[in-house]
Amino acid sequence: MNEYKDLKLTVASSPHVNSPVNTRSLMLDVLIALVPALCFAVFFQGPKALALTLVSVAGCEFFEWLYRKLLKKPQTMGDLSAAVTGVLLAFVCPVTLPYWTVLIGDFFAMFVVKQLFGGLGKNFLNPALAGRAFLMLSYPVLMTTWAKPGVSNWFGLTAQSADAITAATPMGVMHGSTVADPMLPWKAAESAGTLRDLFMGNVGGCIGEVSALALIIGGIYLIWRGVINPRIPGAYIGTVAVLTLIFSRGNPHFEWMLSQLFGGGLMLGAFFMATDYVTSPCTPNGELIYGVGCGLLTVFIRYFGGYPEGVSYAILLMNVCTPIIEKYTHPSRFGVSKEDIRKAKEAAKAAKKGGAEA
Repeated sequence: MNEYKDLKLTVASSPHVNSPVNTRSLMLDVLIALVPALCFAVFFQGPKALALTLVSVAGCEFFEWLYRKLLKKPQTMGDLSAAVTGVLLAFVCPVTLPYWTVLIGDFFAMFVVKQLFGGLGKNFLNPALAGRAFLMLSYPVLMTTWAKPGVSNWFGLTAQSADAITAATPMGVMHGSTVADPMLPWKAAESAGTLRDLFMGNVGGCIGEVSALALIIGGIYLIWRGVINPRIPGAYIGTVAVLTLIFSRGNPHFEWMLSQLFGGGLMLGAFFMATDYVTSPCTPNGELIYGVGCGLLTVFIRYFGGYPEGVSYAILLMNVCTPIIEKYTHPSRFGVSKEDIRKAKEAAKAAKKGGAEA
């Protein structure tokens, strides 16, 4: 026992194991994963894509600082969550959007959706998608003016040339396709692009959703780093793939499915929006149900809605369903059977009834 007499026992409160993973490190990984998409956006849509993204990040950081300053709360700017919201909000906006418009979206996302509900971890909607939905309702024309990819977008940071804002998006072309008139992206006007253009990003659309390749690279990075797990994006993308492969609306099945997967904001939504820790379920079965629900709603809105894209609204609707999904997919305690739970509920109900009668 003499060999242990010099040992000191340290008594402290939990946690006893420290981890280098925190909010800042997670958000930094998300920002790194978004870099490829930003690079592709700048290449195809010009330097204004970068400028608009930086303005959006600055706006979100400022509005978060302002809110917490006015209410005398501890500042949380260092966790980079506002920066992620700023990048994602810019990514779901067209490059032709005026700077003042994206700042209004930043204000709505940070003040109304995030901070008024208590800040990070307490918002029930994805702030970036809610900001986009608000801008779509308030400025529908500005939010649906798309830039044609090409060298003409490199001529200025404040405005687009007349030739650069006449592009159709792949989702807009596919939304108008019917069995009698299949205007598919690979057969439609040059502005809609081919399957290769869809995959690479040489098409019209929002800043960060045009290049499926860049978004897949970012998603793989997040999975490799352990920031997200593949259940939600896998269930989401898989559901859209199966539905569009089966119900191709009279078009070639495989090509139609790939166009639905590569076009629009599906990859951005599946890897970066639907996997938001706060607004998505944390149970394994709940994540699968959530992903399938996002896929079903996305296809339903794309096929039958008045708007050609359904990713944003599908995720927002499933955000609202997250509490009830978690309620019914919550795993049982280890060592407790369903019969034990049933008996405990009956005993609690009987005790409550006896107390009321007394």
